[in-house]
Amino acid sequence: MPTYKYSARDQEGKNVTGRISAENDTVIIAELRKRDLIILNIEEEKESVFKKSAKPKGGKKVKPEDLVIFTRQFATMVDAGIPILQSLEALTEQTVNPTFKTALGAIREDIQTGSGLSSAFEKHPKIFDQLYVNMIRVGESGGVLTNILERIAMYLEKSERLRQKVQGAMIYPAVVVSMALLITVGLLVKVVPTFSQIYSSLGQQLPAMTQMLIDFSNLLQHDLIYLIGAGFAAVFLFNKYKKTPDGHIKVDTFLLKLPVFGDLICKVCVSRFCRTFATLCQSGVPILESLDIVGKTCGNRVIEILVDEIKVSVKEGESIAVPLSKSPIFPLMVTRMIAVGEKSGQLEKMLSKVAEFYDEQVDTAVEGLTKLIEPLIIGFLGIVVGFIVIALFLPILNMTSAMR
Repeated sequence: MPTYKYSARDQEGKNVTGRISAENDTVIIAELRKRDLIILNIEEEKESVFKKSAKPKGGKKVKPEDLVIFTRQFATMVDAGIPILQSLEALTEQTVNPTFKTALGAIREDIQTGSGLSSAFEKHPKIFDQLYVNMIRVGESGGVLTNILERIAMYLEKSERLRQKVQGAMIYPAVVVSMALLITVGLLVKVVPTFSQIYSSLGQQLPAMTQMLIDFSNLLQHDLIYLIGAGFAAVFLFNKYKKTPDGHIKVDTFLLKLPVFGDLICKVCVSRFCRTFATLCQSGVPILESLDIVGKTCGNRVIEILVDEIKVSVKEGESIAVPLSKSPIFPLMVTRMIAVGEKSGQLEKMLSKVAEFYDEQVDTAVEGLTKLIEPLIIGFLGIVVGFIVIALFLPILNMTSAMR
């Protein structure tokens, strides 16, 4: 729908200007006449550069840290009494990320033409998720936007801190394993063939261990590209299978049952569930709407199905804790605390306590996992390198002993 800029005079002779979105200028004229205004000029505004590129293709992804900083600064500006449009203008100017800058510019344009704050944010789901938009809507309608923005910023900060802890714990093992694989492949492709040529010139039968190593080395030399291609194909097919409803459930169930890692994933999911649910309840979002958002943001399809069961339970007037108690994912302590919170009317407080407790549990699990993985990787490297060295020098040892 086009936007028109108008200038007019009221009954007291004062100049009045503004913008109205309408199908055509006839509708604008009728609307201005209803307001008893004398029309001086009406012209259609050209589409803003921000609106043209509100959804840039292949744009740079907005980092969670950028969103946290924006939310915190926006809350400070609104609390200081700075008008929303001026706040957004200042934040748009200082934003470095081009995708985020474009989105903020488009939001400012939407608000300027009469759109609500939450409606303007809702047009950019890749940056502002359902949780963000719903909380903004509550703050907007309840006149507590500053408090809601601060609550969102706090939630985003804690969620990002948790994500970084888990991700940081995985970086070291991933780097070590990658280096170990590269070194092993290098030995098999470059070093083993040299020994293979020496042994073939001797014309002696090689031990089974050495022959197996040489055969594997030959396979890598001739079919390495095909093996890499097969690996990429397997990853592609796995991702495609995971996107199917049945595949998504099976993969997420498998992840929760993994030894060592499954327990960590489960604790992260419980923490995320409790924190998101607590934040939404504290902000005044209706419970069924909160459960919708919690299910979609928990990060695991198994928990999402469980949340759907909780919604049915709540609609039938039952407790939230009943479906949770039937699930093996949520420990008994969690369900009991939630049940106590429901009965005492302090559900948000109990959920926050559970989230804090499980954040500490995740910290402990991450430290334990890092300590456990390090010796396992060293042991694996020792076995692989030891096998290669023994296999390569075993024929030499056999020849030496035969000469004696």
